[in-house]
Amino acid sequence: MSTLAHTMMTAARSADSGLASPGELDRYPYAEAPAVDRVGVPAWDGGDPELGRVGRRAAGSRGRGLHGQLVQQLGQMIVSGDLGADRPLVPEEIGQRFEVSRTVVRESLRVLEAKGLVSARPNVGTRVRPVSDWNLLDPDIIEWRAFGPQRDDQRRELSELRWTIEPLAARLAAGHGREDVQQRLADMVEIMGHAMAQGDALTFSRADSEFHSLLIQLAGNRMLEHLSGIVSAALQVSGGPVTGCDRPNEASLAHHGRICDALATGDGVAAEAAMRQLLTTNPEVERVVPAPREH
Repeated sequence: MSTLAHTMMTAARSADSGLASPGELDRYPYAEAPAVDRVGVPAWDGGDPELGRVGRRAAGSRGRGLHGQLVQQLGQMIVSGDLGADRPLVPEEIGQRFEVSRTVVRESLRVLEAKGLVSARPNVGTRVRPVSDWNLLDPDIIEWRAFGPQRDDQRRELSELRWTIEPLAARLAAGHGREDVQQRLADMVEIMGHAMAQGDALTFSRADSEFHSLLIQLAGNRMLEHLSGIVSAALQVSGGPVTGCDRPNEASLAHHGRICDALATGDGVAAEAAMRQLLTTNPEVERVVPAPREH
């Protein structure tokens, strides 16, 4: 096993056991983890029962401070529909119910405003915004939708978006002969192989995410590169299998290897074809994402 593979697998095991290596735990916030309820947050009693509902806390909120936890909590409640559009959010009430300072509430609402989930206006206050205003490409919103009532729509939309982005990225990447990046891609395939042999799904997921992010960067298109975070989120939100990347298997590993081989020879057509094969929907899933029409 290479040094890189050993390091990556060790880091994955540390994160899985709750021991955070520097910068590791937050880098892959969507690894599969059992659903757990948030501990220590009181239910909102009295005349506002909806705000008292404690939503599911995703694995990505582990290790976050009060600010991050409140953003996570309120964001999930908005995305799940517990807090509907145009619902007023009173900072004083939020602070009292969640037992946090006004500063924490204010900073959390600013984050949610930047994501398009809420708006704050003079003489109106802070209110929940409709879905049409949300930044649906924000990784946090992707996660919250994937864990909420919209999970099926979220995974379908992400899968369709990947079908648009990644075959093109693979074809473009073949025209950029950066040996350092190609070697890194090959390293990720090696790591995936070792992880699969050891039944280490977390390390496989991490290497898979790194592979696809690197590939998009290698394409040399800055607008595509801006979308690499979305692809990473798509790979790591939990749910039923949709593409060949969702579960470690020999076919997925082989397709990743074929993409590497095509990039090494500069064969854009082969790289694009291999990526389409990789993104083919698994047989156990009824809905198949179609390839773009040929013109």
